[in-house]
Amino acid sequence: MTTLQMLLGLLAGSAVGFTLGLVGGGGSILAVPLMVYLVGVKDPHLAIGTSAIAVAANAALGLASHARQGNVKWRCAVTFASAGIAGALLGSWLGKAMDGQKLLAAFAVLMVIVAGVMLRSRGRQGDPDVVLGAANAPKLLGAGGITGLLSGFFGIGGGFLVVPGLIASTGMPILFAVGSSLVAVTAFGLTTALSYAASGLVAWHLAAVFIVGGAIGSTVGARVGMGMAQKKGTLNLVLAGLIAVVAFYMLYRAAMAFGWW
Repeated sequence: MTTLQMLLGLLAGSAVGFTLGLVGGGGSILAVPLMVYLVGVKDPHLAIGTSAIAVAANAALGLASHARQGNVKWRCAVTFASAGIAGALLGSWLGKAMDGQKLLAAFAVLMVIVAGVMLRSRGRQGDPDVVLGAANAPKLLGAGGITGLLSGFFGIGGGFLVVPGLIASTGMPILFAVGSSLVAVTAFGLTTALSYAASGLVAWHLAAVFIVGGAIGSTVGARVGMGMAQKKGTLNLVLAGLIAVVAFYMLYRAAMAFGWW
């Protein structure tokens, strides 16, 4: 890593930390694209492994902030995360076996789909008193397992899938889904990072500066997110827009790489 790349890693970490604090785990969706297109990590698998450990650490910092505000439904979040850990292990094994550029292109397509789902749900208020029960536990386990699989496969914290998954499974408001998603993002990111680290696919110095930048950004993002959550649908709209913009840029870069453009 050059000095410039390390500085860009610090900047990228701040951006990811801010969005993690602002929209919960959904902010982790920026980590891999920033590693590849801003910092300049040439190997997509190295970018995935490095971003996974950085996202796990930044998500833990964001979780602490949301927990202090009472925005975490712990029993729902732990149930969701527990089901997803096994899926993340399987997904990371499958992801390492796939061509890096094709992996990024598939990631971008998934992002577009999720952005559409988030836009459709932007007007829903949700039930702030939701608790873990017999009615929603199977939904949480199923959604957690699928999200963990996709999280490990694409090498991300998976929060942009966790937030809609928690909302669909329990009907909780987005602010609680944002805070609760960080439990799963921390678990999924750490599981994926350990798998990639075992294969030597983590740039540790870059991960360290990414985490430092994220610590700064997550604190600011959490405060801004609390204010935005008071406006109906605003956080959903921000998350959907963020996902869509990054997805279309990644699709453009993939088309260039494959000679389609």
